[in-house]
Amino acid sequence: MRVVMYGTDICIDCVNDKKILVNREDIEVEFRDITKDIGTLKEFLRIRDISPMFEDVRKSGSVGIPLYILEDGTMTFEISDFLDVESGFGSCSIDKKGC
Repeated sequence: MRVVMYGTDICIDCVNDKKILVNREDIEVEFRDITKDIGTLKEFLRIRDISPMFEDVRKSGSVGIPLYILEDGTMTFEISDFLDVESGFGSCSIDKKGC
């Protein structure tokens, strides 16, 4: 399975989930760090600004990471939607409740 993961190494959920993914032999993960490259940040924001799945994220002041895009194009915030693992705290938010 191939997974594109948008996140950052300053988000604990991203760090924990990335660790799970890179240690799985059955998963090829492409980690796109939104804080290391402005092009990657813009790419993520284009998705975030138009996708209906981010409506509640935008309203709550959350960032919306980690974001996973599966090889069939499915997008999700939860690693448990495609792996049998426990989810973290949720997407990173301004009030730091998610990170």
